[in-house]
Amino acid sequence: MKTTARKIALKSRLAYLIVMLVFGCLSVFGQKIDSNKIWLKPKAKVVSRIPVIKGSVQPYRPSYNVLSSNSGNGEAPREKSGKTLTILKIYPNPVVEQLNINLKLEKETNLSIKITDLLGNEIATLANEKMPHGEHTKTYNMPAKLNAGIYFLRIVAGGEPLIRRISVL
Repeated sequence: MKTTARKIALKSRLAYLIVMLVFGCLSVFGQKIDSNKIWLKPKAKVVSRIPVIKGSVQPYRPSYNVLSSNSGNGEAPREKSGKTLTILKIYPNPVVEQLNINLKLEKETNLSIKITDLLGNEIATLANEKMPHGEHTKTYNMPAKLNAGIYFLRIVAGGEPLIRRISVL
């Protein structure tokens, strides 16, 4: 009986060593395996949070310079005397129903006043007429199709464009 008990004890110790070797608790030389170098799961791929846009898309650039007034009341700074058109005042801003424009023309010229959206698309034409030189105050009714928002007033006199921002309520 001693031999069978010895054989069972020897087999159980051998099984224990095999299990320990398989699960990495013992190495061949009796040293512990460095657990930092063993990965059960593969490392997660590092993904950038900044999207990469592939392709060649040209950025939008408006065909004219947008000039906004320095103050919120619609007053523009005085232009140099070599200009054909000087806008003295655009009021009320924000606009509800009527828009008043006080401007000064240095010479007789064609005057065009258009309302454009933020992308530069023409929404409405307020005036397209020949005007004599001097100071003029014009009152225009806002079109009913205009939704509330921010628009640009593009005033062209003698080929010189002036753009001012207006808010429509």
